[in-house]
Amino acid sequence: MIERGFEPDYSPAAEAQVRELSDGPATAYAQGATAPKEAGHDTSGRRDLRHLLWCSIDNDDSRDLDQLSVAESRNGATAILVAIADVDALVPCDSPVDRHAQANTTSVYTPAEIFPMLPERLSTDLTSLNEGEDRPAIVVDMTMNGNGDVASAEVYLATVRNRAKLAYPSVGAWLEGHAPAPSKLAAVNGLEDNLRIQDAAAVALKESRHRRGALTLDTIEGRAVFDGDNVRDVTANGRTRASDVIEDFMIAANTSTAKFLEARGFSSLRRIVRMPERWPRIVSLAAETGTQLPPAPDGRALEQWLLAQRSRDPDRFADLSLSVVKLLGRGEYVVEEPNEPTPDHFGLAVDDYGHSTAPNRRFADLVTQRLIKAALMRRDPPYTHEALGAIAARCMDREDAANRVERQVRKAAAALVLQRRMGEVFDAIVTGSSPKGTWVRVKHPIVEGKLDVRPNAVQVGDQLRVRLTRVDPPKGFIDFARV
Repeated sequence: MIERGFEPDYSPAAEAQVRELSDGPATAYAQGATAPKEAGHDTSGRRDLRHLLWCSIDNDDSRDLDQLSVAESRNGATAILVAIADVDALVPCDSPVDRHAQANTTSVYTPAEIFPMLPERLSTDLTSLNEGEDRPAIVVDMTMNGNGDVASAEVYLATVRNRAKLAYPSVGAWLEGHAPAPSKLAAVNGLEDNLRIQDAAAVALKESRHRRGALTLDTIEGRAVFDGDNVRDVTANGRTRASDVIEDFMIAANTSTAKFLEARGFSSLRRIVRMPERWPRIVSLAAETGTQLPPAPDGRALEQWLLAQRSRDPDRFADLSLSVVKLLGRGEYVVEEPNEPTPDHFGLAVDDYGHSTAPNRRFADLVTQRLIKAALMRRDPPYTHEALGAIAARCMDREDAANRVERQVRKAAAALVLQRRMGEVFDAIVTGSSPKGTWVRVKHPIVEGKLDVRPNAVQVGDQLRVRLTRVDPPKGFIDFARV
């Protein structure tokens, strides 16, 4: 962390700020949030929505809960409400905790330890939408039409209460018909039916985006499995239908908040994936399967090919998805002024995409939250256009550094697993190729390492067999040679 320029520890001033906070749901209101009102709502108050069937769905071990969701039926239409933790209520702008968040800009998740952007007393307790607790939130209230589009959206302050803390694997297995409802889900009257409505709404949202050229991708991430303090294996952490529900809701909420800020005349942070510069290599990958893609980037054509490949060869679709993701390039933060066009998010097929749904974990989302609250309260923006530009650049730099930290520790964990398997041969796929080197990922355990080949000898997406030649756990080095 230190080598990559992070501050792994909090300053004495930040720790003192956290110590001054009192426990209990009233904390946020004591720090400047307005107490719940009756059913009415104005620009300074909060709607009391604690009666709704809010729930969270996240990883099994997640403790920093940023958002809740619930569905409602309104005059024959479906409304999806996403509640986002009001972190700003307890983390004032330019306070010691905020300065730490601005320095790191992101939580860093490694197999060995988590380095949260905010102190755990906040991120996993007072600002987390924990089960059974009243919490202040910003609600994105979206009404869908029959085509699966968000027909209208409203953003407002509210008080919410999480009825059930649920997890992707168990909810996903239930939605897919492979297991009964998790006990926490079954214990809340009406929540099963509500989640069925949420699932159907998410499917409609996804289908609408994909008709516009959003991409079907199914990548696999490695997760270290511990036996006590020892790393025993690195296994696949796959997607479920429940993770699709939350992903589609977050895309819709992030798009709605971006449009809200633009309508209020506020500059805002946007997330984009530009037209892929390595499109010719994607065209080559498609040609290897007998498909001719257009010479210029075309999201709809790429999506049709991806769908065909998923149907034709489902076992290798995750590898193909990884290749396409690498060739598309990473997303970046940009600042958009009102009525100023910005590039579309190529992979999501949306042209207004902010970051607002994870303020406990990402500084860009906390900044967006402050912009939203200022707009709701008809105040001047808390950040200038120039300040937002500096924040966007800082977030990009820290995101890249966080990826490097996480990758290095993942590879250290993988090297500990692989050091008993020197000389073995593995099936692999090329995941990176540049003047700095070539990288491959083996299928089991799910690990990535450097391939000893001359430059440009292989390309991203190539399938090959490799032999493990060297591991160095302290440095996270894993080296392969082509067989």
